[in-house]
Amino acid sequence: MARALDITFAALADPTRRSILAMLLEDDMAVTDVAEPFEMSLAAISKHLGVLTTAGLITQEKRGRVKWCKLEPDALRAASTWMQGFGQFEPIHLDAFERFLRTELSLDPDADQTTAP
Repeated sequence: MARALDITFAALADPTRRSILAMLLEDDMAVTDVAEPFEMSLAAISKHLGVLTTAGLITQEKRGRVKWCKLEPDALRAASTWMQGFGQFEPIHLDAFERFLRTELSLDPDADQTTAP
């Protein structure tokens, strides 16, 4: 379960992938249509789609000569359930939540957390 959550949250960490998921909320889309609004190569979009597929957030299906992407909304269920467990924290307890996350993720409390590794 923990590995699946890691993969899901890693996929959601990228703003391009989150944008793709938002686009797919509307309807299934061809890969070329998914790529259209982004200023990156089709190969780069394909890599993002691969990450989303590996995480189970989307499926890709070949229909004729066109590859289509479809959102898998149930794929976020485990992540949503995990996050709901933190609903017990009220805003005043955010420091406790931060300490919990640092412990869970074994983060160095002195490290700068504002930059990606």
